[in-house]
Amino acid sequence: MKEGPDISQIGALIGDPARANMLTALMGGQALTATELAGAAGITLQTASSHLSKLEAGALIAQRKQGRHRYFALADDEVGLLLENIMGFAANRGHLRTRPGPKDPALRKARVCYNHLAGDFGVRMLDRLVADGDVTLDGDDAALTQSGEARIAAIGIDVPALRAQRRPVCRTCLDWSERRSHLAGSLGEALLGRFIADGWAKREKDSRAIRFTAEGERRFVALFP
Repeated sequence: MKEGPDISQIGALIGDPARANMLTALMGGQALTATELAGAAGITLQTASSHLSKLEAGALIAQRKQGRHRYFALADDEVGLLLENIMGFAANRGHLRTRPGPKDPALRKARVCYNHLAGDFGVRMLDRLVADGDVTLDGDDAALTQSGEARIAAIGIDVPALRAQRRPVCRTCLDWSERRSHLAGSLGEALLGRFIADGWAKREKDSRAIRFTAEGERRFVALFP
């Protein structure tokens, strides 16, 4: 028997087209019902239930009950990062969808990647933080510097509260459309939450796209020139 982690099980779970479509739908960070996920995958509800059971057994998704309804979401940040990295790897190897839809430009500009900002705006934000010395990079690892803490605090984000969380404050995540890294971790989530709370941007319905208002985009570009 071969030793070490068994990547074949994860590969088989993600590799099925219907399950891949359901996981991609959950990359929006919202919990969805089995009916909604069946629609995203283009399959029947009965078939979707079977796929969801396998994904849950493989610890890729988790479910929670609210009243009579059951909702499904990605199990944690690690799953979201894995999926985005696989998307980036697929894009780098030329495995792209052959029929780009009308929403593609919006998704490439700014979208939610599980719980943080991705796309051109997400990459731009990390690039500026690194260029200004507010975030340091060491391979795939990232860290918030002292000057970065002051900058983030000035935006209205409680940095000590971020550090108190069990997950990393800063992480890099390979962006599938830009094919470079954007900012993930609790800081990435907090920044996207701040942009939405301040009215700079909002999520498009039934899409991962993040739509910035004209004023919100102006402020974002001023903050991350």
